[in-house]
Amino acid sequence: MDGGLTITLISVAMFVGCFALGFIPLLFRLSEKSLQFVSILGAGLLCGTALAITIPEGVGLLEESWRASSSSSDVPPILNASEKNRNGSATEKGPAPQFLIGLALTFGFTFMFVVDQIGNYLSTRDWTTRLPNTVGITATLGLVIHAAADGFAVGAAVATGQVTVQVIVFVAVILHKAPAAFGLVSFLMHAGLEKKYIQGHLLAFSAAAPILAVTTYFILHASGPSAQSQFSATGVGMLFSAGTFLYVATVHVLPEVSSSRTGQAEGPHQQQLGLLESLTLILGVGLPMVLALGLHAD
Repeated sequence: MDGGLTITLISVAMFVGCFALGFIPLLFRLSEKSLQFVSILGAGLLCGTALAITIPEGVGLLEESWRASSSSSDVPPILNASEKNRNGSATEKGPAPQFLIGLALTFGFTFMFVVDQIGNYLSTRDWTTRLPNTVGITATLGLVIHAAADGFAVGAAVATGQVTVQVIVFVAVILHKAPAAFGLVSFLMHAGLEKKYIQGHLLAFSAAAPILAVTTYFILHASGPSAQSQFSATGVGMLFSAGTFLYVATVHVLPEVSSSRTGQAEGPHQQQLGLLESLTLILGVGLPMVLALGLHAD
């Protein structure tokens, strides 16, 4: 299937699925326990997808780019030793793949950290001034930026052209966005916003990931006519999204899930997940690897 058609269909599915899932709290209330399990499964899927899919895929693409640049700049054997050394030093001026791997992962992680800190600061300031409408806008803006990072991951995944990566990243993003949509709508209802304004906030949140997914895909697709530049740009994009996945799962989702159990138990073990929660997390981490094996086997 053509990449443009694929990213269009995936973006439409993301938008419709996220909007429909976020609309559920407006119709009837879900139990906090079921929502917690969805959050844990989504966190596990994000970790598993980053560790088993996006990081290896990004590393592989950067290595392909590096090999393509090395083979395209091979020195003819008739050159003497001094010319080989000069040409060799010229072709080695670009950054090594190891540097780009660490840079992209760190930048993705740090980007989400900065977004969270800005969102927390604005939310705290707005609550002190007691402006519920402003608080709602701030909460939505923070989640829209989170969703945009998810869209970047989907666009980079489709740019790889591999069905395995596309399916697993899409499933991970959807399961991560579902509790986020639930939480946004529930928060806005608690803040006292009218239903029509809540729907507008949900619409903005649902559209953020598809818009950036389409934009990212076409930017990466047009990054250069050579396979080398496409491999490099897509690989950096995959690793950047892996850094955002790891931040959201380990710093944002899991601490919130653990802290929600504080009222259930007292003592030194109050921050530990229960057996079912732990098994759900392990299932989420392992599922991307199982899916990858099954799709590659086909």
